[in-house]
Amino acid sequence: MATTTEIAIERHGAVLRLLHDRPEARNAESQTLLDELDAALREAIADETVRVIVIGGRGDHFSAGHDLKEAAARRAGFGVEERWAYEEIRYLDYALRIWDCPKPTIAEVKGACIAGGFMVANMCDLIVASDDAFFADPVCRTLAAAAVEVLVHPWVMGLRAAKEFLFTGRRLGAEEALRIGMVNRVVPRAELEAATMALAQGIAEAPPFALRLTKRSLNRTLDIQGFRAAIAAHFDTHQLSHMSDEFRRAREAGLAGAIARGKAATTGAR
Repeated sequence: MATTTEIAIERHGAVLRLLHDRPEARNAESQTLLDELDAALREAIADETVRVIVIGGRGDHFSAGHDLKEAAARRAGFGVEERWAYEEIRYLDYALRIWDCPKPTIAEVKGACIAGGFMVANMCDLIVASDDAFFADPVCRTLAAAAVEVLVHPWVMGLRAAKEFLFTGRRLGAEEALRIGMVNRVVPRAELEAATMALAQGIAEAPPFALRLTKRSLNRTLDIQGFRAAIAAHFDTHQLSHMSDEFRRAREAGLAGAIARGKAATTGAR
C-alpha cells in the first residue's frame, strides 16, 4: 500500500481497515483524504488476499462530512464546469466505486456521520454503529443545496424517512437508524471495533467468488429498480442547485454561518 497522510490502513488477515485519519478535524473529508481513500480501495480490490474491507474513522467520529473550510479556501471561485468536474470524480465516482466494490464492505460508524460522511458510509454493504453514533445531512437547510451529491438516502432508509431527514436536517440516532433498517447492528462504543471485526472476519470465511456473485446480484436488484439512474439524475440536480439565488445567499453568508446552521439543525437526536 502507498504511504498515506489522511487515512490509516490496518491489515488484519483477510480484513483491511481503511480509516479516516483527521481526528483533529472530526475526520472532515478533504481532497487528500478522499483521493487516498479511493486509491487504497482500488489497491484492496486488486489484492486477492483481501476479502473484506472496513471503512471507519480514528478518534471520536466517523466523519463530519466534506471539508467546508478547504472548499471555501480552494474552490470558492469554481465555475459550473470546474465544480461539476471536481465533484463528479471525488464525490460521485468515488462513492460508486465503494458501491461497486466486488468485495464486501462494512462501515464502522461512531460519533458524527454527516453529509459526505453519510454518503460514504451508506455506499458500504453493511453498517455497524456505536450506540452514540448519529447521522445527519443538513445541507438543504444550511447551504440551500439539493442534498449531498449521491442521493442514496431513499434506498437505505425508505422514502418517507428520507424526506423527513432531508427536509428537517435533523439527527438520526443509531437506534432509530437500526429500527428503520439503515444500520445492521448497534453496539456500545467500547465494543464497536471488536464487533465490526468479528462480523468482517466471519464474512471473510465465505468463498470469495460466491460472495462476489451474490453481491453483484443483490446490487443489480436495485439497479433494475433504477438505483444508478436515480443517483445520476440527482447528481445533475445537485449541481443545478448551486446556481440558485438561495445558494448564492448562503455562500455569501459565509462558512461560519453554514456551520452554525448545521449545528442547530442537527441537535436533538431521537
